[in-house]
Order: sequence, then structure tokens, then C-alpha cells
Amino acid sequence: MSERLMSKKKPAFPVNKKLDAYLEHYSRKIEIPIFYEDLLRFSGSIVVYDSNDEDTLWVRVYYSEFDRVEIDISLKKVYSILHSDGSDSIFPFLNVDAVDYCTFGNSKPFRIKVRNILNDNFTYFYVKRTDASRIYGLELEHMLSPYNLNFLVYGDTLIEEHIAGIPGDVFIKEFLPKCNESEKSQLAKEFVKFNERCMIRLLGDMRSYNYVIVPTHDFDHVVYKIRAIDFDQQCYEGKLKVYRPQFFKENYEMVMLVKEKLQRNSVDQYKIEERSIVAKRILSSGNRIKRLISIVKMDKISNEQNIAALALHIQDLTGDIDFKTCKTMGEVLALALDFVKRNYQDVSMKQIIENRINI
Repeated sequence: MSERLMSKKKPAFPVNKKLDAYLEHYSRKIEIPIFYEDLLRFSGSIVVYDSNDEDTLWVRVYYSEFDRVEIDISLKKVYSILHSDGSDSIFPFLNVDAVDYCTFGNSKPFRIKVRNILNDNFTYFYVKRTDASRIYGLELEHMLSPYNLNFLVYGDTLIEEHIAGIPGDVFIKEFLPKCNESEKSQLAKEFVKFNERCMIRLLGDMRSYNYVIVPTHDFDHVVYKIRAIDFDQQCYEGKLKVYRPQFFKENYEMVMLVKEKLQRNSVDQYKIEERSIVAKRILSSGNRIKRLISIVKMDKISNEQNIAALALHIQDLTGDIDFKTCKTMGEVLALALDFVKRNYQDVSMKQIIENRINI
């Protein structure tokens, strides 16, 4: 199913001057000492296998001795800029344990593993090619989801912090069968909310390997949350189903979980809750989201066929004829977010009036 839903390959879109200025204004644009192209100078690689000896689709790359010294220092500097004050003072305590390269998917990222040699704690960050649609996706996730994101852009290079969690495909295969009935009900609820959030902000291709399940221990039980980790397919495809995780075959077990654990009225309730939360975040984001939306409305991040198709699909869903006039994917996004916000405000105002009458 998912192969028919998606285009074969999404192109990368350049960052225009207005988006570049936006990134600088909000401290996303910072000079870094290494570019994506620099990491492509590796002299060899070996396949990375998981604990079950299966190919992870990542390869561990290595560099010549001369390049390795320069790249190590540069990657430590990037780590310091991303996670600390940008100074060199922490360099003696850091070691770049691995540089992995992913040969799968559009972005072909590098994954950098940095370890603190004093206590063996380690973390990851990613080096990717800059893509305007991915940047819009990261910013919208930062503003409209429950999670803040830390990333940097400089020229043609994008640095993203690691989002910790259990990859969705791994969780479904290895952990879901071990969950008790209460945990399965909670996961079903979270998938409904995640599905709704992706559709509202037009984040596509949330197959199980593009999100993570985050377990948090809370007193006597475990709370599960679902987080997107790939923002490559923000506002590109023309089919509305692409923006709804429920329609990917990789998420079949999660969809069946929803059918087994939730009644129709519960599903509707959770959808309304998520729409209301997103609407509140739109309102609280103020000028930042207004500025971002004004930029994306004028940007080219899709083609005419996809824009026309998606506008028609959302018009059919919402009944809002304003979608007919959309000329860019940013305009489709702006109207979709405005529709959610207006509906929330209309319901809130109706509730206020009803409460006053009852008083």
C-alpha cells in the first residue's frame, strides 16, 4: 500500500532568503566548522548489524588518518554548539566513537556518536543536506507538537539532535506483544492522536520506522508517547492519505490495536482533544508561527499537480471552498491550520455563551 501512496523520490528544496533570515532570527542559523560534503570523503565502510545480526541499512565509515583528526575536532565543535556553549573546553572529555552513513531513504544522513570519556555516557546527532521542506517540518514539530527540537542550519548542511525512543517497527515487532491490555489501550489512544496531529500539520510518510515510541515510567505504570523522527515529507505529496499514518501497511498492527481497544466515540473524542491542543499551540506560538507561515506560503516545496490534488482532498474533507484558490503547498498548509484554529475558537466562544446563559 505505502509504495503506491508515495512518490518515488522527493527532491530537496533550497532555503530561500526569507527562510534564511527567519532561521537567523530564531538562532537556528549558526556557523559550523564542517559541512555534509566533508563527511562524504570517507575512504571505506563496513556494514552495521543489529543485535540480531540483521542489516540496519547503516554503514560505519572511516577516514584517512589526516582527515580523521580534522573531522573529529570539527564534530566535537558541532556537539559543543548543539549541546553546550560552543567552546572548546569540553573537547578533552569527548570522543567521536562512530560516524555512520545511511544508504536508505531520501536524506542519506550521517549519524554521529559522541561519548563522554569520563563516564561513558553518549549521545547522537545527525548531519544532513539542507532541505527547506524538512526545515519547515522541524519548525512545525517544535511549535505544534508536545516536543521541542534542537537543530542548526548553515549553508547546505543541517544538524539535528537525536530523538530518543524505540523505533516504531522494532517496538511493534518486539515490545507490543509483551504489553498488557492497559498499555495496549494507551498505545491505541496515542496512535489516534499522533495520526490526527500528522494530518493537521501535513507531515507525511509516518511509516513505523519514521517515528519512535517513548516509554516513561510513572509510579506503577508505563506511559507511552509517539514522536516523529523524520520530517522529510512535510507538505509535498498530493494524496491526503500520505499524511495519515493509519494508511501505511507498516502501521497495520497499530491500526488493529485502535479497532480492538477503542470505541468509535472514544476515537472521536481523542481526535477532538488533539485538534484542540494543536489549535492552542497555534495561538500561543504567536508571531513565530505567523512569520513561518507567511514564508512557506510564498515558497516552492511541491509541484502543481500535488498542490491541486491535496487542496481538493482537504476541500472535500472540510467543506471549505477557499482551498480551491491555493497556488502553493504553503497556502494549503496555512488554510488547514487556520481551519483547525477557527473551529476551536468557534466552539470555545459557543461554550462561553452557553455558560453565560446557564448562569
